[in-house]
Amino acid sequence: MAAPAVERNNNSMNDDHQPIDGSDTKYRRASVDVSYMDHVAELVEREIGGDLKSLRKVGGLLEKLTAENTLLEGQVLTVSSSVPLRVSAALSAAEDSRTKLEALFQKERLLSNTLQQHLQGAQSWADSLGQTLGQLDMLERHMKYLQCLARIEELSDSIQQFLMTNSVWEAIEAVGSMATLDMGLKESGCTHLQAFLRETLHFWHKILKDKLASDFEEVLTQLHWPIVSPPTQTLSPPANAQELSSQLELLVSQLLSLQTSDDLISEKNETPTRPGLPQTPPLSLPIQIMLLPLSKRFRYHFTGNRQTNSLSKPEWYLTQILVWMGHNSNFMEEKIQPILDRAGANVNAKVELCRGLLALAQEKLTHDAPRLLYDDTLFCHLVDEVLQFEKELRSTHAYPSTYPGALHILLEEAVFQKWLSVERKMAVEKVDAMLSTEGAWSSQYKDITDVDDDQLILFLENLPDSKTLKLIVPFIYRYRSLPCPRAQLSFLALQRELVDDFRIRLTQVMKEESRQPLGARYCAILNAANYISTVLSDWGDNVFFLQLQQAAVSEGEEVLGPLGATESGRLASLEGSLFEGLLALLERLRGDMLGRLLDAVMRDVKEKAQPYCLCCRWISLPSQCDQATMSLSSSACPMLLCLRDHLLQLQQLLCLPLFQMFWQGLAERLDLFLYQDVILYNHFNEGGAAQLQFDMTRNLFPLFGHYCKRPENFFKHVKEACIILNLKVGPALLLCDVLKLAEEGLEDEASLRPQQPTPESALNELGVYKLAPSDVQILLNLRSAWLNH
Repeated sequence: MAAPAVERNNNSMNDDHQPIDGSDTKYRRASVDVSYMDHVAELVEREIGGDLKSLRKVGGLLEKLTAENTLLEGQVLTVSSSVPLRVSAALSAAEDSRTKLEALFQKERLLSNTLQQHLQGAQSWADSLGQTLGQLDMLERHMKYLQCLARIEELSDSIQQFLMTNSVWEAIEAVGSMATLDMGLKESGCTHLQAFLRETLHFWHKILKDKLASDFEEVLTQLHWPIVSPPTQTLSPPANAQELSSQLELLVSQLLSLQTSDDLISEKNETPTRPGLPQTPPLSLPIQIMLLPLSKRFRYHFTGNRQTNSLSKPEWYLTQILVWMGHNSNFMEEKIQPILDRAGANVNAKVELCRGLLALAQEKLTHDAPRLLYDDTLFCHLVDEVLQFEKELRSTHAYPSTYPGALHILLEEAVFQKWLSVERKMAVEKVDAMLSTEGAWSSQYKDITDVDDDQLILFLENLPDSKTLKLIVPFIYRYRSLPCPRAQLSFLALQRELVDDFRIRLTQVMKEESRQPLGARYCAILNAANYISTVLSDWGDNVFFLQLQQAAVSEGEEVLGPLGATESGRLASLEGSLFEGLLALLERLRGDMLGRLLDAVMRDVKEKAQPYCLCCRWISLPSQCDQATMSLSSSACPMLLCLRDHLLQLQQLLCLPLFQMFWQGLAERLDLFLYQDVILYNHFNEGGAAQLQFDMTRNLFPLFGHYCKRPENFFKHVKEACIILNLKVGPALLLCDVLKLAEEGLEDEASLRPQQPTPESALNELGVYKLAPSDVQILLNLRSAWLNH
């Protein structure tokens, strides 16, 4: 029984080793056959095994497998018979759906054909109806057009009747209705109707305005308007003052009611606003009429071939404008403003007067400025006068900053670029002229200590011979009032450029004078660098420059050049300043010059101090008890005289902040020099230590006592060394013992004396804070008493 199975397996293995013909189906079938044979072999092995007695189970196994095979065949037949029925049912349903779909398509084609026929039949009706509706729309628009014409004629007739009966208020209301109608037709395409309405409105408005203006001018004349010059004597009020006041109020109110129609008419002839000028509302009608006589006077004197119309004298017409503002302000506030308030008009009479007069100056400046672009002298004079005019306008007459002034005219691109170039040229010429004069480096501001920016400007303006700072400070005055941040940043860029150029020139002159650092010229250069650095540092905290700094973050790259991310962040957070780079360079220059000055003084002092340093008497001087009075060491006199002379000289040559920096630096260097070259270089007995202390405390320190209350605090090494050297023997031995214990680290001995102080606390009790314990040990070893031990 096993032999066939083995044979079959061999056959299967032989089949597996046959070459594959490339068909995936045959390969999969062979795999299934091998799997099937393996399953049969496993079943026989499990049920029968290798025991021959188990062959009796073959019959039962065969019956069992036959029954299972019969059951499986029955199930297959059942499934095979039911599948065709389901497929048939599905096909039948699909056929029914297809039939219904074709029926629906047929109905859709019928409906589409019917609808198309209906639309073709109704098209003629639609065309006819559309034509009728178009005719109706045309008739409606014609009716509205005629109604509008009728309304215009009606209003025109009404205005005529009102004027004939002197019903001014009713005529004003009718003109206002016509103006409202004009605004309603603004979006209409009826250009001829709009033109007719605007001409009609203009006609009646002019008649009504001329009538009111004539009456208004008559009343103003009786009230002595305008005031073109200060009265020589007090004018008595007219006899009919009450009646004139009533007429004035009535006429002003009526003119204000004509404002709407006047604004509409003004729009047609309005000139476009100049670039950079903010929009402003039109002048109120009463003010326009009040300004007519002043406008005539202005044009009479400052246009044409009049002698008063001179390009070289802009101050004539600018001053005249300011004079008229000053003379007529009281009239506006006392006579006109109460009427405006009662009429509910949100108008400031004085500001309106200034606006109207300023418009005359702006018109004149716009005409004259381009003609002066090729004459630097006249152009500079014009700019100076405009700046002064703007300052007077904003301060004296309180003209609002929201309204454009005369400076706006100078911001026109060509004029503004000329302004910048002239400022640069003039500043460079001033620097050249200043550096070429004999008194260029005379110190003029030694007594300035701490002043704010405005005080500094006033101070410099009152000094006709001011040089260094006058080159940079007045720029603030010139561009602070500019209304445009971009223009201010342009001036700031120019200012930084000029300051940096001046710093370079200072550096060049300093290198020439560095051979004589104690000379007056060198000190003057140092003063100049310090002044500029101080001013720029103060400007970093100035509100104006802080605001300009924020403007530089948002739009300054176009003017100041590209700003790095770090610099932009520092400027935005107000950590840095617009002058940070210049300040670093100036402070470096100041530090370098101050260091050279200190080196020169110390060289001279060290030379004069050589006898004092090499003195051999410190160990053999008599004690203080053996001397009647202490006197200064003769070898110290040249050093102290040299030191005194230099301090007095430089106090006169340097400004106070610089001199304070100088003498403090000198004291620090002198302290180290005396400590290292005098004290540590010699040995001292009791008399020598007392003499050293006398020389320092009674002679050296008082030289610096003129500049501070406690000069010894700037000579800590010398002061503390004198304390150690002048200790009595007992305290000196105890101190030496403490220092040795701390140095050797004797724990047993320290445990025997738990109350033993630390070296630092012991030194602090003696007043020694600067010197380290090791330094004190060296000083103790310099005492001659130690040599004997």
